[in-house]
Amino acid sequence: MKSALVVVVSTRAAQGIYEDQTGPILVQWLRKLGFSTPEARVVADADVADELRTAITPDLNVLITTGGTGLSDDDRTVEAVTPYLDRELPGVVNAFWRKGEESTPLSVVSRAVAGVSGRTFIMTLPGSRGAVADGIAVLTPIIMPITDMLEGTHTHD
Repeated sequence: MKSALVVVVSTRAAQGIYEDQTGPILVQWLRKLGFSTPEARVVADADVADELRTAITPDLNVLITTGGTGLSDDDRTVEAVTPYLDRELPGVVNAFWRKGEESTPLSVVSRAVAGVSGRTFIMTLPGSRGAVADGIAVLTPIIMPITDMLEGTHTHD
């Protein structure tokens, strides 16, 4: 079974100021697709780099982060993820932005990034339920073929 992990990057959620709603949505979606996925990990913005050091392992197929992609001073998810990417997938991000533009012109302000670290597909999503819904819409038809390609099992139809 393929494995996936969701990391929620939110200082306020990590402090218990409010309950994150994006992580459970992503976990449920990944499980529905057949991924073995634990409950989402919630970390403060300042701790995202430390979390990634332990989260990205050779046996992890998918890592989705939510939060920390905006313009606030403490939004550093993209900066924490980017050094791990062997290859970026800008087309995935462009599709995500296009999907978001259907709802809000501010979707393009997200500094999302998608790519591959070893055999792990990684994408950063903003921390809103709307952005997560857009991410799910874009990723649903392509996430299994991506993971199959990374495992060398995808057949080109």
